[in-house]
Amino acid sequence: MRVLIIGASKGIGLETTRQVLDAGHHVRALARSAAAISISNSNLEKIRGDALKIEDVEAALVGVDVVIQTLGVGFGDLFRPVHLFSDATRVLIAAMRGHGVKRLICVTGFGAGDSSARISGLQRLPFQIVFGRAYRDKSLQERLIQESGLDWTIARPGVLTGGPRTGRYKILSDFSQWRNGIISRADVAEFLVRQIEDRTYIHQAPVLVN
Repeated sequence: MRVLIIGASKGIGLETTRQVLDAGHHVRALARSAAAISISNSNLEKIRGDALKIEDVEAALVGVDVVIQTLGVGFGDLFRPVHLFSDATRVLIAAMRGHGVKRLICVTGFGAGDSSARISGLQRLPFQIVFGRAYRDKSLQERLIQESGLDWTIARPGVLTGGPRTGRYKILSDFSQWRNGIISRADVAEFLVRQIEDRTYIHQAPVLVN
């Protein structure tokens, strides 16, 4: 499969790039700092581009089978209005429709969309103070994806760690099960890679925790 990873230069995106390559797929890595990706592989194509520019995204989509969107913002950005997630997703959906690419796998987080109702009372206020702006935009991002007509899967990880890939995380697909917890970026990446060919979670937004 030819997989486009948006936001591939660090965090979950970089780990996903590694694991997609290990699984034998071809990766097209789109990021503003794509040249800094410290992976050398004949199946890796690094493309410098901006997820907010339709011309960059359209060029990256040519010949692609699956898109994995792994955007993030810095800690300092959490205290300013956040529009990156929804703005980039609008651009991506329009480009995917134009190129006939149907499969979209996206990372948001526990607390986005209807999972916000499962945040505990003790966590709710600090979560809103620190993450509220970003997660309001992630909720809008999820809504845009859910209304897109694409074959989408949304992954909602809990608190991210730099721990190893274990394969022992929980995939909570029912509202009654949803809860916060921790999970390594490597385990989130494993889930994303599985979705390239597994259609079990199409049109679902499971929560991922250890």
